[in-house]
Amino acid sequence: MIESYADEKSRKMALLIDGDNAQPSRIGDILAEVGKYGLITIRRIYGDWTTVNMAGWKKTLHENAIQPVQQFRYTIGKNATDSALIIDAMDILHSQLVEGFCVVSSDSDYTRLATRIREAGFFVMGIGKRSTPKAFINACNVFIYTENLGPREREKENKRRSRAEQSAEQTTPRGYDPLPLLKAAVDMAIDEGGWAKLSTIGFYLRQLDPGFDPRTYGFRQLSQLVKAFPDVFELRFENEKGLTRIWVRIKE
Repeated sequence: MIESYADEKSRKMALLIDGDNAQPSRIGDILAEVGKYGLITIRRIYGDWTTVNMAGWKKTLHENAIQPVQQFRYTIGKNATDSALIIDAMDILHSQLVEGFCVVSSDSDYTRLATRIREAGFFVMGIGKRSTPKAFINACNVFIYTENLGPREREKENKRRSRAEQSAEQTTPRGYDPLPLLKAAVDMAIDEGGWAKLSTIGFYLRQLDPGFDPRTYGFRQLSQLVKAFPDVFELRFENEKGLTRIWVRIKE
């Protein structure tokens, strides 16, 4: 079942941040991204606040009303943060205070947590670096790479180039080719007439790859990414009550 836009925006979210695997400079972008999927009612960050490397978080936490949770490192070289976050996540899960979770970390140790939360019927979102293990990414409903958050110099540079140059470069950025994934999602979403609604395509893309994001390929919107392959996809636009619906099909 595909949730409506209104249902997503009213979804209560718990934001749980692994302070050892996140950057204070990214917190504004993270809050904005999570806000697209629901209302953040719980904001917590975990770490050993007696260490020097956590000092940079102080101002950020006050400005964004994020609750710091202290977790001492009892053994050198061991990260106890993940245990504290997991325990809190399960407490929140059983209290049913929220309908969704966002775990900010690039650590594969949270894979089982994400899987368990999904098994309980809750929405799970992850945010981490592109180096995050695939197991954790696939355990989430949605996974956002931190490299895709905030303004990027590459996007500014792309605006100065011609559309033809952009299309030629963006088809396989950084060695990633989105075309096979796009084709698979369109095949899953097509109706009897051979057309697929763009919003439905987006849903199936997340099912195929929770880490899929048009921004990975230099485009802010899915429609822009699809338009970058004019030899492969045909687009149709319909206006209904002031709203424009986009349909896509694969060219023969």
